[in-house]
Amino acid sequence: MIKRIQKFFSETTEKNKIYILSLLVGLVSGTAAFMLKNFIHYVSHFLTRHFSTSSESYFYLAYPMIGILISVLIVKYLIKDDISHGVSKILSALSKKGSQIKAHNMFSSMITSAFTIGFGGSVGAEAPIVYTGAAIGSNISKFFNLNENQIRLLIGCGATGAIAGIFKAPIAGIMFTLEVLMLDLTMASLIPLLLSGITAATLAYFFMGDTVLFHFAISNQFSYDNLPFYILLGILSGFISLYFTRTGMYVESLVKRIKNSYTKLIFGGITLGLMVFIFPSLWGEGYDSINKIFIGDGADLLNNSVFFDWKTEPNVLLLILIAILFLKVFAMAITTSSGGVGGIFAPTLFMGAVGGYILSLSLNTFFGLHLPHANFALAGMGALMAGVMHAPLLGIFLIAEITGGYQLLVPLIISATVAYVTITRFEPHSIYTKRLAELGDLVTHHKDKAAMHFMNTKELIETDFEILSPDLNLGQMTYFIARSKRDLFPVVDENGMMEGMIKMNDVRNLMFEQDLYEKISVRDLMYMPEFYISPNDSIEVIVEKFKTCGRYNLAVLDEGKYIGFISRARVFSVYRDTMADLSFE
Repeated sequence: MIKRIQKFFSETTEKNKIYILSLLVGLVSGTAAFMLKNFIHYVSHFLTRHFSTSSESYFYLAYPMIGILISVLIVKYLIKDDISHGVSKILSALSKKGSQIKAHNMFSSMITSAFTIGFGGSVGAEAPIVYTGAAIGSNISKFFNLNENQIRLLIGCGATGAIAGIFKAPIAGIMFTLEVLMLDLTMASLIPLLLSGITAATLAYFFMGDTVLFHFAISNQFSYDNLPFYILLGILSGFISLYFTRTGMYVESLVKRIKNSYTKLIFGGITLGLMVFIFPSLWGEGYDSINKIFIGDGADLLNNSVFFDWKTEPNVLLLILIAILFLKVFAMAITTSSGGVGGIFAPTLFMGAVGGYILSLSLNTFFGLHLPHANFALAGMGALMAGVMHAPLLGIFLIAEITGGYQLLVPLIISATVAYVTITRFEPHSIYTKRLAELGDLVTHHKDKAAMHFMNTKELIETDFEILSPDLNLGQMTYFIARSKRDLFPVVDENGMMEGMIKMNDVRNLMFEQDLYEKISVRDLMYMPEFYISPNDSIEVIVEKFKTCGRYNLAVLDEGKYIGFISRARVFSVYRDTMADLSFE
């Protein structure tokens, strides 16, 4: 059966093959999203169904640690691989030749995140399910022996299907793939992404209808009188995004300094349990809290907490909400760094909704305005996604699809754009790409830089040059010149160290002066080049050296030892081939 399927795909056209596989990837990744979200929902409901809304529950102290412990044990003894930071792992895979993602990632992130989040870990399921979808795309590509470019496309289809399946938002899924995973948008890539996204979203509709996370119909239309406040929301969201990125990474780095995994687990579990006990809205993904804001029950974020009796005090409510907003980052970072598995997608939406709600509540309370809380919560969600993920289109279209229309399109565009512009003045990279950029492993939409990233310096080195000893005389040197096909001659000593080089043009006339054969040595004719290349230099550095020196060949030296030469023509030829490979057309 498997051989028949492979035979069928080997006989069909490349375009039809990709279309069929994108449908398959969308179907499988959408199913995975449906299964994970339902498992998390039922586990969380089972653990908290008996809690009273008017009093605190001490179970909050223990549940998060249990969930993280289960995840740690699964990772340590069964998976035996690092599966944290799923989106960054996808970006890392895309930055390497082959773009392969291990087969266990088709299920490992799902299982561990289900326990982490179901037991109250303050992270989202989106990154694990996106990692799962990307792994599905990668491994299906590997099964059908697709080329590297097709593999990257199906990885994008898997990510698109995952987001579309979770939110019933196929356009948002495509925006995520284009902005976050930085896949290029061409007609050849757009159709497979659409097929995958629509397939997954249709599957979500079929199984869950309108119960996918949240569905909200806008009751208050956008008023242009509120335009200044949406600009203010964008600025505020930009700074919250900056806080989110820097604080989250800093807290995570602090916790990871604890080397013993069980000590880390105990510290993280106890700390997270205390935070969730005091502020139960930090439990899990936070979508229930977002829904409460949507329906006008934002004060219910204090349910099950020690602050329940303060719900009716606007000033106290604001202070508690601000505390929740700032502590969400700590809860998220502690969850992941102590061994839990999850992502930043849901925490970003949670903080965006709470931030928008805080702003509207503050303006209404202190200035007597009548701003719609739900609209500002929605715009805040889009704005924070634009800031944290550097993905304004994702924020705009996700919220538009969640609300079932584009009534809030103008405030979404304004808030998301202002938030993005604000944070990029301080952080040029998103929380997903910051680490990769520091390591030099980030592939962006910049085709020129992407092509140079995929080029390998060592593969450009040419070694078919005749090597001369510095002790040779002119007569002996003519023997090597006669059999060489190149016009450059490296001069290398007995230890392999390059002492200089000779150009054919510099000795051409001397070759016919036989009376000089014994009088002139290679040492007299050689010169040491001013510019040379290290085998560890990036292609960008090599290109800059060629541009600066104006030469057509540069020697490659490893701590003074001669390796070979790299030619300008060779670099340009490989660059053109790489650019062609990067195109989906």
